[in-house]
Amino acid sequence: MHVSVAGGPPEVFGTVTTQLHALGDWLKAQGVHAVAMEATGVYGLPLYGVLEAAGFTVAMVNGRQTRHLPGRKTDMKDCQWGATLHAHGLLRAGFVPPAAIRCLQDYLRLRADHISLAASHVQHLQKALERMNIKLHDVISDLTGVSGLAVIRAILAGERTPEQWLLRCDRQIQCKKAERVKESLQGTWHEEHLFALRQALESWEHYQRQIDACDRQIEEVLTRINGSSGVPCRRAARKAANARVATHHASPRCVTR
Repeated sequence: MHVSVAGGPPEVFGTVTTQLHALGDWLKAQGVHAVAMEATGVYGLPLYGVLEAAGFTVAMVNGRQTRHLPGRKTDMKDCQWGATLHAHGLLRAGFVPPAAIRCLQDYLRLRADHISLAASHVQHLQKALERMNIKLHDVISDLTGVSGLAVIRAILAGERTPEQWLLRCDRQIQCKKAERVKESLQGTWHEEHLFALRQALESWEHYQRQIDACDRQIEEVLTRINGSSGVPCRRAARKAANARVATHHASPRCVTR
């Protein structure tokens, strides 16, 4: 990680936490009070957090603003060029949400990952049923709805009577699709396919619990945000800018890369 103050000779720091704090201490020793960082995705976020906590004014900068580097491009020269531009006020900071919103975004992204993984296990449910020639997913719209889950759990519990399966379905399904449901549930019951069905169901249920846990954490963060700002916050702010580093000083300004 390269750091330059006002286009001066760069200093090089590592990316481990102790080095990030050392970078912050060095900037303070140089009289730097604000830092501009070139966006590099999630890799720069730890440094952003360290500098922000140390009291620096940190600005995220799109790398396209510093790409017109005279001569051959290297990390060292790129760092110095960015610092020179920043010293003249030629770098425009991008939007970075406050720490509380970044925390909220992390929970929301994790929740979205759980939803995606849960959906893949719904496909595994369908595949296991298809291998047994059970066509329930062709008759009811949602295998993970109340009726679908009730029937799947009954199958895994050893129930093999179509009439009993039908009783577990919603009343509208019983009235409108009774014969289709009973026909769709006539299949083969090989142990390996039942095992796959059980595994898929347990995996889907696991991710539902993970989603519920994320929801509780999101609710806590929203409560804190509302309590501190007095303004309701019902959705995450815009995407957090990701990072590649540059810095600024009252007269000498600096850039980290």
